[in-house]
Amino acid sequence: MPRPTTPPAPIWTDRPWPEPADARGAALLLEDLHEIWAEHGLRPDLLRAAGVERLLAALGGNSPYLAGLVRRDPEPFARLLADGPDRAMAAILDHLASLTPRDSRADIAATLRAAKRQAALAIALADIGGLWTLEQVTLSLSRLAEGALDAAVRHLLRSAHDTGQIVLRDPNRPARGSGFVVLAMGKLGARELNYSSDIDLIVLYDPDCHAGHEDLRRIFIRMTSDLVGLMEARDADGYVFRTDLRLRPDPSATPPAIPFPAGIVYYESLGQTWERAAMTKARPVAGDIPAGRRFLRAIQPFVWRRHLDFVVIDDLHDMKARIDRHRNAGRAGLSQLTDRTVHDPGQARDWLLGHDLKLGQGGIREVEFVAQALQLVWGGRKPELRDPTTLGALRRLVRAGLIPRAEGESLARTYRMLRRAEHRLQMQADHQTHRLPSTREGFNAFAVFMEEDGGRALAAMMLPIMQESRRIFEGQFAEPGGPGPSVDPEAEDLADHLAAAGFAPADISPALALLQRWSGNRLRALRSDRARILLRRLLPALLTRFGQQRDPLTCLRRFDAMLARQWAGVQFLSLLERNPALIDRIATILDGSPFLADHLAETPAALDGLLDSATDDGDGGSDVSAPQLVRQHVARATSTEQLLPVLRGLVRGEEFRLSSARLEGRLDVDTASRARTDMADTVIRGLLKTVTAEHRRRHGRVPGGAMAVMVLGKAGSREMMPGSDLDLMLVFDHPEEVTESVLPQRGTAGDGGLPPRPLAVGPYFVRLAHAFIGALTAPGPEGPLYEVDMRLRPSGSKGPVAVSLAAFRRYHAESAWTWERMALTRARVVGGPPALVHTLRAAIGVALDGPARPTAKARKTILEDARAMRERLARDLPSTGPWDIRRRPGGLTDVEFIAQALQLVAGTPTARDPSTQVALRRLARHGDLDPACARMLEQADHDWRSVQSMLRILFGPRPPADPVAATSAATAEILLREIGAGTVDAALELMERRAQAVRAAFTHLIGPI
Repeated sequence: MPRPTTPPAPIWTDRPWPEPADARGAALLLEDLHEIWAEHGLRPDLLRAAGVERLLAALGGNSPYLAGLVRRDPEPFARLLADGPDRAMAAILDHLASLTPRDSRADIAATLRAAKRQAALAIALADIGGLWTLEQVTLSLSRLAEGALDAAVRHLLRSAHDTGQIVLRDPNRPARGSGFVVLAMGKLGARELNYSSDIDLIVLYDPDCHAGHEDLRRIFIRMTSDLVGLMEARDADGYVFRTDLRLRPDPSATPPAIPFPAGIVYYESLGQTWERAAMTKARPVAGDIPAGRRFLRAIQPFVWRRHLDFVVIDDLHDMKARIDRHRNAGRAGLSQLTDRTVHDPGQARDWLLGHDLKLGQGGIREVEFVAQALQLVWGGRKPELRDPTTLGALRRLVRAGLIPRAEGESLARTYRMLRRAEHRLQMQADHQTHRLPSTREGFNAFAVFMEEDGGRALAAMMLPIMQESRRIFEGQFAEPGGPGPSVDPEAEDLADHLAAAGFAPADISPALALLQRWSGNRLRALRSDRARILLRRLLPALLTRFGQQRDPLTCLRRFDAMLARQWAGVQFLSLLERNPALIDRIATILDGSPFLADHLAETPAALDGLLDSATDDGDGGSDVSAPQLVRQHVARATSTEQLLPVLRGLVRGEEFRLSSARLEGRLDVDTASRARTDMADTVIRGLLKTVTAEHRRRHGRVPGGAMAVMVLGKAGSREMMPGSDLDLMLVFDHPEEVTESVLPQRGTAGDGGLPPRPLAVGPYFVRLAHAFIGALTAPGPEGPLYEVDMRLRPSGSKGPVAVSLAAFRRYHAESAWTWERMALTRARVVGGPPALVHTLRAAIGVALDGPARPTAKARKTILEDARAMRERLARDLPSTGPWDIRRRPGGLTDVEFIAQALQLVAGTPTARDPSTQVALRRLARHGDLDPACARMLEQADHDWRSVQSMLRILFGPRPPADPVAATSAATAEILLREIGAGTVDAALELMERRAQAVRAAFTHLIGPI
C-alpha cells in the first residue's frame, strides 16, 4: 500500500491577479522579461510557475513603474518569485540593519536605493495579490523608511565623530547618547506610510549631550541637510524617500535641526491645534531614541490636555474647510447627493472624476480628523484613547463609547477602501498622487487595476461608502443643533426673552444690567469674536435653563461670576455648546449650592467631573472610571512631579462629579462615599508606587523591607465625605539582620544628578514616609490632593512619621489607650507589598482581639473609657446646635462610639468590620447588640451621614450653625429633601427624635453622659 504524501505547499504567485488594462504593455513586459531572463541565466522554471504570467500581465498592463522595477532588477525579482514577499522583505530589512556606520557614503546611498526598489516591488505584489492586509502593507513601508533613516543617521554621526566635529559616547554605537534624534511624524509616525508617500520628519538635538560645544548648531544643521540628501537626492539608482521637514516649529523662521529647549518653549507657548494633532503620531525612529522620548514626554501636556478642550473640533473643522476652499480637492456637496446620483453608476463615476481621495469630501483626511479630534478632546483624561494609528484610534473611541459602533465601523471601512485605492494610484507611476483619473477612459483603466468590472462598477462601490463617511464627518464637526436661534446681550427685546424664559418681573431689570457686562470687551473671556458668537448661540438655552430654576437671577449672577473668571472663553463656551446636558447640571448647581457654585467658578477643572455626570445618562458602560484613569496615569508616569497635577485634576473632577450627582439625587450617600474612598485608595497606592520608585533611585532598597499604608477614620470605614481628610498610619518592616539600604551595582544619578547613597533602615523609611506624605499634601493651584492627619499613629504627633511593625505590635500590646483601639476598628491596609499587607492586617487583628475574649472586668473598662471619652468631647467640643450632626447629643459620634466600643467588647473578628453599618449588623448576629437596636443605629448612621454630607456639599467643610436661615429657599429645599421633611420645623423634629433614640441607646449600652 503506497504511503500517503503531503501535498505541496501552494505557490504564492497563484493568485487572482488584476487583468491588464493595457494589453500591449502586458505583452511587452512578458516578451522583455523572457529575454532578460535568458541574458542573466536565471531559472526558467520561476517564470513558468503557476500565476506568474498573470502576475506579469497585471504589472505590465497596469503599472509602468512596477514593470520598470522588474526590468531593472531581474535578479532580486527572481529571488522574490522564489521566496515570496515575506522572506524577501525580511532579507531587505536585515541587509539595511547590517550596514555599518563606517561604510562609505556612496555605498550607503546605493544600498538604500536598492532596498527601496526591491521593497517597493515586494510590497506592491503582496498588496495587489491580497497576501497582506492594509496594516501589513503600511507597516512594511514604514519599517523600510525606519531602517533607511537609522542606517543614514548612524553613518552621519560616526562621520562627524571621525572628522572631529563631535565626540560620541560610544563611536561603535553612534546614536547612543548623541542627543541627535529624528522624530517621524504623520503616517510614518503612525506606521501607516502609503506607497509613494514622502516622510514627515522633525530633527532635534539636545545641547546638554555636548556641553560647551559652540559649533553644535551648525554641525547638526549640516547633518540634517546631508540626511535629507541621502533620502531624496535622485541619481542613477533612484531615490529613497522624499523628505518633508515643514512640520517642525515655525519652519519659515527656524533651522532644519531644532534644539530641545527651543522646541519645548515653542510648543508650550505658541503651539497650535494642528501641531497637537501632528504630535499625536510623533515617534523617534532614528538617532538617540531615549532622547526623543524625553522630548515627547516634555511636551506631553501640550499634546494631551488635562482639561476637556472642545475648541479643537472647531479648529480642525476650520482646517478642513480651508482645504476644501483652496486645494481644489474635488467636488463639494457629497453629503447632499440624492440616492439616484449616488446609486446610478454613470452619475457616480462622473462625480468622482478627478476627485482627491485624501483631501476631498468623503476622503482619508476626514476619517483621520474625526479620530484625531476626539482623541485630542478626551485623550488627556483617557490615556487608553492614545493610539497613533487611525484604525486603532477608531477602535478605541468605539470601545470608550465616544463614537457609535456603526459609525466607527463605517469610517474604518471607508479608510481601508480609500487607502487601497490610494496605493493602486501611486503604484502606477510612483507619483505621490491621491487624485482619481479625470477622464472616463482613465477611470475605466484604473477600475481594472482595482479589480472592478469597469469604471461604473468602481464608482458604484466607492461613492455610497464615501458619502456615509462624509455625513459622519459633518455630524461630528457641525455646529450642535444647527444654526438655531441666537440672542444678542445688547438686543432691544432682551427683556422679552428674559420674561419668556421665566424670570420674575422684579428680576428683569437687574438681569438686563448684568447682561450688559457681556457685550463689548468688559469680560476677558468674551473679547474674541469667536467667543461672542458662541455666547449669542448659547444665550437662549442658558436663559431657558436658568428660568426653570427656583431662583433664575441668582443662577445668572453665579454664571456671570464663572464667566468672569474664565481665561479662555472660547474653550468654556465650546464645552457648553458641544455638551448641552452640561448646562442643566450647571444650572442645578448654581441654583442650589453656593459652595459648589463658587468652587465651579474658581476651579475650571471641576467642569470635567461635571461633564462626566452629564454623560452618565448615556450607555456609559464603556466609560473608564476615575480610579482606572488614576492607574493608567500612574503606569505612564515618569516622576511624582509629573503625576501630581494630573492626579489633582482627577481627584477634583471626581469629587465634583459625586457632589453634583448627590445634589441632583442621582447618588445616595453610601454609593458616593464608597466611590470617594475608592478614589483615595487608588491614589494612595499609585503615589506609594511612584514615590517608592524615586526613593529607591536615591537611596537603593532595603532587602526584604517595605512600607505599607493603613487608613483609619472615614477613609478606613469607606465613608468619606466631601472634604474628608485622610487619617493615615505608615508601617514598615525589614529583616532584623538588615541595617542599611543597598544600592544597585550599576547606580544611576539621583536627585539633581547626585549619586545615590545608602541610608540606615530607620532614616530610610522615615524619609520615604515624608516623601509620600509630602506628595499627598503638596500644594497646587487648587490645593493639595488630600489633607492628611497622622495623629492616630502610636504616640500621636510625638511619634515618628513611620513606625516599624515591631513597634506597632509592642505599642498595642503594652501602651495603647482604649480610644486608640477604638480608632483601630476602622483600620484598613490599602497599600504596600502583599506579604506586608497580610502581616499588618493580622497584627491589627491581634491588637483588637488580644489572645482571648475580654474578661468581664476588661469589658467594663472598655465601656467606661468610651463613656468618659465621649463625655470629655461633649465638654471640650460642645455641639453648636441641632445642625451639628457629628457632635450633637445622639449624633453621628454617638453611633460610631457605640459600634467601636462594642466591637472591642466582643473581641472577635466575626463581630468586627471597618464599616459602621456592617459592624452593627455583625454585632447583632454575634449576640452583642439587640437586632432592633442595631437596625435603629444603622438607619441613624445612614441618615446622619446623608445630612452631614449634603451640608458640606451645599456650604463647604464648615456649614453655618443654622444653614436654613443662612441660605436661599432653593438651597433650603434641597436640604429638607435630604432629611425627608417638608418644612424646617418638621426636619428639626425628625432629627430630634432620631437623636433621642441614639442617645438612649448610648446610655443603655455604654453609659450615661
